[in-house]
Amino acid sequence: MSDENLQIFAEEAEDLLAVAEQALLHLDDLDNPAETEDGVGDLFRTFHTIKGAAGLFGLDPIVNFTHIVESVLGNIREGTLAMDQNLVSLFLLSRDHLENLVGAALAGVEQLDDDLEKVDSDLVGKLNDYLGKSAAQEQESNGPATSSEADPDAPEGVASTNWHVSLRYGPNALQNGMDPASFIGYLNTLGEIEHLTLIDDAIPPWTEFDPENCYLGFEIEVNAPDTTKEALEEVFEFVMDDCKVAILPPHSHIEAYKKMIAELPETDMRIGDILLACGALTDREKDDVLNAQDRLADEAIAGGEDESVPQLGSIAVGKQVVQQEVVDAAIKKQSDLKSQRENAMQTVRVNSRKLESLVNLVGELVIGSANAELNARRLADANLNEAMENLLRLVEEVRDTTLGLRMVQIGETFSRFKRVVREVSRDLGKDIDLRISGAETELDKTLVEKIGDPLMHLVRNAIDHGIESPQVRRDAGKPATGTVFLEAFHDSGSIVIRIRDDGGGLSKDKILNKAIEKGLVQAGQQLTEQEIYRLILEAGFSTADSVSNLSGRGVGMDVVRRNIETLRGQVEIASEEGKGSTVTIRLPLTLAIIDGFQVRVGDTQYIIPLDMVDECLELNDALRSGDSDANYVNLRGEILPFMRLSDMFDAERETHDKHRDHIVVVKCAGKRAGFVVDELLGEHQTVIRPLGKVFQNLREISGSTILGSGEVAMIIDIPEMVNKVIASGQLDFSPSGAVH
Repeated sequence: MSDENLQIFAEEAEDLLAVAEQALLHLDDLDNPAETEDGVGDLFRTFHTIKGAAGLFGLDPIVNFTHIVESVLGNIREGTLAMDQNLVSLFLLSRDHLENLVGAALAGVEQLDDDLEKVDSDLVGKLNDYLGKSAAQEQESNGPATSSEADPDAPEGVASTNWHVSLRYGPNALQNGMDPASFIGYLNTLGEIEHLTLIDDAIPPWTEFDPENCYLGFEIEVNAPDTTKEALEEVFEFVMDDCKVAILPPHSHIEAYKKMIAELPETDMRIGDILLACGALTDREKDDVLNAQDRLADEAIAGGEDESVPQLGSIAVGKQVVQQEVVDAAIKKQSDLKSQRENAMQTVRVNSRKLESLVNLVGELVIGSANAELNARRLADANLNEAMENLLRLVEEVRDTTLGLRMVQIGETFSRFKRVVREVSRDLGKDIDLRISGAETELDKTLVEKIGDPLMHLVRNAIDHGIESPQVRRDAGKPATGTVFLEAFHDSGSIVIRIRDDGGGLSKDKILNKAIEKGLVQAGQQLTEQEIYRLILEAGFSTADSVSNLSGRGVGMDVVRRNIETLRGQVEIASEEGKGSTVTIRLPLTLAIIDGFQVRVGDTQYIIPLDMVDECLELNDALRSGDSDANYVNLRGEILPFMRLSDMFDAERETHDKHRDHIVVVKCAGKRAGFVVDELLGEHQTVIRPLGKVFQNLREISGSTILGSGEVAMIIDIPEMVNKVIASGQLDFSPSGAVH
């Protein structure tokens, strides 16, 4: 077994386990029995796929554990055990344990350590408790089936007390020492085989025949009224990994056939083959239907009719050999297989390191093309400049396409919190509903990986601190069930993520008193509402009255702020006492390459993210309204505050007669401001280079880039600079436009 194949198995198992978690959380909210039944079937197939793949690699701990999970799910699917919240919790723990088992297998661990062994033993014991309970209930309530209990709706040709066994051996069954005939013979010890059909359609032409392979399958009717399904399954226990076995219990009819169709292997099959494979159609019936279809086709050709020949399913229903509902299920199965095949053809799994290498190479290509463009302009050759324009256009398309490969939807990250809300709310005795919007919003995969932990802190805080207990909510005239909202959307070249709750909100007085107590602010110091709320982002700050296993130690919110600022993001907090709080996170769409706007201040060139640039204009007397010392201008009737970047970066201001100041108007988080520069140099494809550790406390600069000339230009952190001006009290960037 190669490491590469094991890695592929681990990746597929990870995807399947993620699907299983979402399916379990969805089941927890369902009240419709039909939807619950479908969900359990999907869950069963997910665990079965993991078990089958693990069996190929000889990963016995995974196979053994998943087999027990399958057995419990099988009882739920058969109706002998009811799905409830406790079972959902147990399956979630089982899913987590499987994830750990897969990780251990990937690490090459052959023997489980004590911790894994203990968890495995505990979970197996709990699962077996359910198996024992369901088996006893089945014997007590149902008892053995008898011929007097015949089901009038049972499919034709299936006796009322007969079990229908559909058996397909895999090609390696003989090589693994299995004797197909011995298993069939053993069935006679449990009952009487009344009918057996050999399925030999898998036998290849003689030139391709391999005597060591098994190509056989069987459809078997067993009259065994005193046996159980578990006893029949035990007959094939040692060959389960080398064959496909489906068992229809007595009195099975439409629903049983539909379940078998849903569980058929994911391979191309015609409608007739699907109906035959599930036992709804016999070979004889299939031949009769196909012959009837051929006759109809011949008659249509002879009569010159243009109408299409009826489909096999329609003919079978007309001959009353199969029900329409079963045919519909077969058509749906065929359609789903086609859709899955098309989706699989459109998807390629790529190693993230290869993708990162590609992005880096594209970044170097962008820098190299900028240098080539600069040299082409110096040569002033018309043909060369035209060729460079085409090249730059292609480079830009390559850049956008490459960055698009790294863009993923944030919905997968959001979905992880459904389980967090479920489990934490149950621990706290609260009723909490999680509502997600904007799950299709895309952002850089690197950001998705790094934003998960900060979001986890914020969601847990909303549950613990934000949402009140049901009784407190009722006393306040609120619904007993609290709500946490997770939202994402794009705005001005950024992605905005909001965590909002309808809880009790933040107490400004309590926060301020705690801050004074810790020495973070001075008594009597005047702070704005936003400044007070931002105090909860300071290290060690907490207003919790008691410490719990969730929060109260003052660890977490400062980590949230640092992690988000490391990603060149911002955190804003808004709250209203008694109505709830909102934490807004604003992040750049990508950490790799952006469209920038190049400006000059003194002798230095800077880059402003182009998505934040609203417009550019010349700073003249008409804008100043005659006041040369004012730090704002009248822009089409709107007050626009501005600042000089030369003052911010301590650059010498140009004052000669021919010099004209320019204002770059930027928009950030709904606020507009102007930045005065000496020269506008135009758009520039910007490859973002992170600053070194020595510059980690430099707040006004978010990164650097290399220009076509080889010079280094700093990328201005527009949101941080706006916040700094607001904090200094020089300007008020409020939406009202008032200046203080």
